[in-house]
Amino acid sequence: MTKKPSFKTVLTALEDTSTAFPSRYLEHFSDLAQGDLAALMQSWPGLPQNRKRTLMQKLAENYQQDTLAYYDDLAAGLLNDPDEQIRFLALRLLVDSDDTRILPRLVELAEGDPSLGVQTQAAAVLGSFVESGELEDISAEARILAEECLLRLSRVENAELQRAALESLGYSSRPEAEVLINNAFKKPDSKWVASALAAMGHSANEQWEELVLSKLDDPHNEVRRNAVQAAGLLRMDSARQFLLDLLEDEEDTEVFAAAVWSLSQIGGEDVRVTLETLLDQAEDDDSLDYIEEALANLDFTEEMSAFDLLAIDPDEDPKDQP
Repeated sequence: MTKKPSFKTVLTALEDTSTAFPSRYLEHFSDLAQGDLAALMQSWPGLPQNRKRTLMQKLAENYQQDTLAYYDDLAAGLLNDPDEQIRFLALRLLVDSDDTRILPRLVELAEGDPSLGVQTQAAAVLGSFVESGELEDISAEARILAEECLLRLSRVENAELQRAALESLGYSSRPEAEVLINNAFKKPDSKWVASALAAMGHSANEQWEELVLSKLDDPHNEVRRNAVQAAGLLRMDSARQFLLDLLEDEEDTEVFAAAVWSLSQIGGEDVRVTLETLLDQAEDDDSLDYIEEALANLDFTEEMSAFDLLAIDPDEDPKDQP
């Protein structure tokens, strides 16, 4: 068995700019011990900018692929970095965070950072706190702090920042969020419609079902993709057959991938057979891995559906269930 290198060894390799940083060391940045984090932060200012950016980009990519990776402490320590790209990438590592200690800094970044990219990414992270607040995983005070910031952003002049705020406000049950979503959906600009659909998907509210259904065949790829994603997030049985049919002739790869995943979230008749057929037809490793992940998610969906059915008393009218 290969001995795990010490973080000192990893840090020495990071500081050695004469050679590429070994990818095998990336995993050592997850869930850093406080002493190791302190050593990294001490070394950080002396590292070349490109070295730091490359590391953060690779960590961000790894975070998307590894659900067990944890970079919150590292990312929080870099929210004050003078390089806007580092701040942006640090925020990408915090998209699932519910650490309320960073909320004040997130508000500052969302409302006052000189980089629009950093502002919009901070607004996206604030959405995670709104969601956590709705689930009562964090305090109501913390949720309100995030919501109030997002509501202020929804009134700024920059449309891109407004849309980022709208998408995060989709997690909120506040009536202002519903009004903003409806208003955005009615705009003639497809970017606003796409953001409204993203917010609908975040809402966990079935009231948006008919509006989502109406955009599943929209000519704009971004709108169609967000509608497909919303259908999955909202577990819309009514969208199942449309999504199954879409897989037969959809040309946009992102929309196609979204339909595969949404079907794994919805489940039901013909979904497993369809995904297994796609698995047999997969022509590259990326497609193979993605469809396998979708099938694993379908397993989870079906398990949850079975659990819900078992929770219903067979002698009780389902209409009487709360």
